[in-house]
Amino acid sequence: MKNKGITYFENSRRATLAQRAYCIDNPGNFTGYSENIWGITACDGPAPNYYIARGAPPAQNDDGTIAPTAAGGSIAFTPEESIAALRYMYDSYKSQIWKNYGFRDAFNLTKNWWGPDVIGIDQGAIILMMENYRTGNIWNIFMPNEDIQRGLDRAGFEEITSIGEEALWYVPESFQVFQNYPNPFNAMTTITFYLPVRAHVSLKIYDHLGRKIELLEEGGREAGEHRLNFHSRRLASGVYYYTLTVDRNHSITRKMIVLN
Repeated sequence: MKNKGITYFENSRRATLAQRAYCIDNPGNFTGYSENIWGITACDGPAPNYYIARGAPPAQNDDGTIAPTAAGGSIAFTPEESIAALRYMYDSYKSQIWKNYGFRDAFNLTKNWWGPDVIGIDQGAIILMMENYRTGNIWNIFMPNEDIQRGLDRAGFEEITSIGEEALWYVPESFQVFQNYPNPFNAMTTITFYLPVRAHVSLKIYDHLGRKIELLEEGGREAGEHRLNFHSRRLASGVYYYTLTVDRNHSITRKMIVLN
């Protein structure tokens, strides 16, 4: 992926969004597929397929069966979309889909089929990703491990702070600022933004009273995706905000939480 100018995280994020877009488009005309009913992966299902490896795009054994763990296990990559999907599934189909230990393995609205089992491997992925999104603890405990660092080094993983324009298969029509990750965080978080064309950008950090505490970026940036790492250093726990201003007249502000 490095030779293509892309990261493992970004590749996973785009794959998740691509699957969600596939379900919104719903080429198979299955009942329920939408912006909040998505998540196609290996799972149980109705006859005649039962348990098979499902996936999309491109469609692989797609028969209208949705697995909540697919959206829930992607929270680290697409927190807003994944949480919205889980909330919608729970609110809309609680009596059918929710059991004592969480979501059923899968469901199929086209056939009005509800998986009979709640599977631990499903719940584990959802819970771990939720906790990592909520506090970053999974990442913070896992990454300092010497064996993990040694493995990543031998596999050739390196920290990448930006992706060039030539690596993008999708360039938005307007600039975008995504939620920082992890969030909340207690040491370092990453802020990602997109530019459709070269522009002057300014990224500033503010406290809850609106006081500027740091200028994280100032200057010209090429079109494409960019990532900036923000280190909380000695900031007190609490709510902070980051504002990206493009060409000095267009701004987007998002909230982040520091836990020390």
